[in-house]
Amino acid sequence: MKITVLDGHALNPGDLSWEDLAQLGQLVVYQRTDPADILTRAQDSEIVITNKTVLDAQTIASLPKLKYIGVLATGYNVIDVEEAHKRGIIVTNIPSYSTMSVAQRVFALLLTVTDRTEHYAIENRKGAWTNSVDFCWWDTSLTELASKKFGIIGMGNIGKAVAKIALAFDMEVLAYSSKKESELPIGVRKVSLNELYRDSDIISLHCPLTPATKDLINKDSISRMKDGVILINTGRGPLINEKDVAEALESGKIKAFCADVLSTEPPVSDNPLLTSPNSYITPHTAWATKEARTRLMNIAVSNVASFLTGSPQNVV
Repeated sequence: MKITVLDGHALNPGDLSWEDLAQLGQLVVYQRTDPADILTRAQDSEIVITNKTVLDAQTIASLPKLKYIGVLATGYNVIDVEEAHKRGIIVTNIPSYSTMSVAQRVFALLLTVTDRTEHYAIENRKGAWTNSVDFCWWDTSLTELASKKFGIIGMGNIGKAVAKIALAFDMEVLAYSSKKESELPIGVRKVSLNELYRDSDIISLHCPLTPATKDLINKDSISRMKDGVILINTGRGPLINEKDVAEALESGKIKAFCADVLSTEPPVSDNPLLTSPNSYITPHTAWATKEARTRLMNIAVSNVASFLTGSPQNVV
C-alpha cells in the first residue's frame, strides 16, 4: 500500500525518523507540496498524510485510490471531511499531543511580559548592569503573578493544563466554558464571558475556531476588559480581530499581546502586531518541541497501523 506524506518538514525537519511509518507500506515523503503538485504526487496513493496541504472536495474526488487521510495536527480544517465521508475515506487527526508544550509557551510568553528576562539578558550583554552605580539595574516595570486574575476562554485539554499552571503561580483562575464547574480543575471558578472580560488581569484563549468564535476579541469585547489587560492567544489566529487588538495596544487599553498564531501564516509583512513594542509573537512553534513532535509521529504511525488492521482510531 502506497503512503504519501505531502508536507513532512514541519513535523520532521531531520531530527526524527520516518522508519516506523515506512514499515507499514511503500512510503514517499515530500518536504512540502504546492497545490499544483498534489494530484501528481498522491495519484496512486491509498494513504495520504498532510499537515497544512489542503485537500478540498475536488482534489479528493480526483484521487480514486484514496482510502485514508491522516492529518498531522489536531485541527483538520484543511480537509473537506464531508467529501471524504461521502466517498468512504477515513480521516484521522492527532489529538492532545502538544498539550503541555503549548501550556508551557503560554507562560513563557506571559513571563516575557512580566519579568522581561530576554530584555535584561540583552541589556546586560551591552553593559547595562556593569555600568550601574547600584547593585541592581532595571528600566521596565516588573510584575508578580500571585493573586492576579487569570481568565481562560475554553477549557479543553490545553485550557485545563494552563489553569493548573496558573494555580501553581497562586493566581485566581476564572474560566468561560461549556463544562460544569465540577468538571474543571479544583480551584477554577466558572464565570460568564462578561465577568471574565471585566475581572481578568490576563486573558488566554483556548477555544476552538468556529463561526461563533471568529473575531471573538474585537473592539467591543476589548472595551469590556480591564485597562492594561494582557491578552494571550495560542489557539487560532482568527479568534482575534488583529486591527482592533493593534489599536488597543496603541492606546494602552491592552498592555501586551502575546501570541503563537496569527490569522494569516506566514503573516503579511505589514501586520501591525509584528512591530508593536508591546506585542510578543512567536512563529507558531508552541507545538514544536521535540517531545511533542515525537508524540505526534508516534500517534500518526499508530493511526495508520490501526486503519490497516481495520480498527481506525482518532477518526474525525
